[in-house]
Amino acid sequence: MTHEIWIIDDERSIREALSQTLEIEGFQSRTFSSATEALSQLNSSFEGVIVSDINMPIMDGMSFLTKAQSVDPELSVVMLTGHGDISTAVSAMRKGAYDFLEKPFSTDHLLDVLRRGIEKRRLVMENRELKRELETQSAPGPRILGNCELIKQLRRSIFHLKDQSGDALLQGERGTGKELAARFIHDHGNRQDEPFISVKCRQIPEALMEIELFGTEQSAFTALPTYKNSKIAAAGKGTLFLDGIEALPPSMQDKISALLSSSSRPRIIASTRVDLLNSTKQNMFSPPLFHSISMTTLHFPPLRERGDDIITLCQNFFRTTASRFGIAPPNLDLEHKTMIMNHRWNGNVRELRTFAERWVLMGEQSLENDNRSEHEKEHDSLGERMQKVERAILFDSLNRHNGMLKEVQTELGLARKTLYEKLKKHHLDKENFKG
Repeated sequence: MTHEIWIIDDERSIREALSQTLEIEGFQSRTFSSATEALSQLNSSFEGVIVSDINMPIMDGMSFLTKAQSVDPELSVVMLTGHGDISTAVSAMRKGAYDFLEKPFSTDHLLDVLRRGIEKRRLVMENRELKRELETQSAPGPRILGNCELIKQLRRSIFHLKDQSGDALLQGERGTGKELAARFIHDHGNRQDEPFISVKCRQIPEALMEIELFGTEQSAFTALPTYKNSKIAAAGKGTLFLDGIEALPPSMQDKISALLSSSSRPRIIASTRVDLLNSTKQNMFSPPLFHSISMTTLHFPPLRERGDDIITLCQNFFRTTASRFGIAPPNLDLEHKTMIMNHRWNGNVRELRTFAERWVLMGEQSLENDNRSEHEKEHDSLGERMQKVERAILFDSLNRHNGMLKEVQTELGLARKTLYEKLKKHHLDKENFKG
């Protein structure tokens, strides 16, 4: 990403010279003849660096710095000063300027200061975004991120549904967030103090389904079609989430349909990957049950229909994973973004999250020549997860110590031989970390 450099100087020759220099070096620049003009267009979302002269008419650089900091105290502002104004520049730094350049200055010095200023601003903006993201994740609300209209409408529907008491059907491909939504509806609705019981219908053998749902011992309250030692009884007056309701055998569909006629029962939220209306028409699903649970239906769009949300979600997973393990998130260039956008993501958001977590923990090279099936990728064993964490810790330590193995060995408390064996196992070369 190319960050814009703002140049504020009342001397036209200086503005043009700096702008041309930056353009040659691949930077984008914008020039202002006065501080007031720049200030009128400045906001806290500015991601670049501001280079401002100190001695200017109407509003000098020091006044501009004070006002700019009222917009955002963490802006990267570099002050330009003439010979003899060093004390003023030092005062500016004490007031929050990032650095200063004494005229005349070399191009190399200018570029070094700007690159460091850009990096500092990038970290500020990333930390803010991460903080906002963490607040979003912990605040009341459905944790279904995205800005496309389909997702905005889905979030509105989920907010509305949480305040209702009726049953609901969540329809969409695997990995689109159906269980996430079901848990939100329960946790923020009027049954939040009651149990939330999830039943994975596709994972229970047909022979055991009745025992799982209805138990084996009939309740003394025979008016209720529920049984002891069952998921229905465990849910009580809370929520029973039937994940993959299309997998229920016909006899169980009829029993669940009968359960819905009871006034004292859990709320039923069901999810499905298939078109239940079509299944009903083909006599593959119970019409009474479909009619009851589909009165309120939410449709979860596949990731491939969500356009720019794909990159937004991927970067979110990068940041949250990196924050969890205390390492730096990777940066996506144009080639990476094109690759991610062109992938079909049959596993939807769940697959994208697994992909992003693997990249953060194992590095980009771990994504190459990986021929495991999507199912295997989504279900790493404990040992595989531990290997990812170990590699991430080694990678981070090598990166911070510039490949100095003695320092890595000391920090991690490893014997020299053990460290070399682990580096070999994870294909990490110290030379790749030397600055």
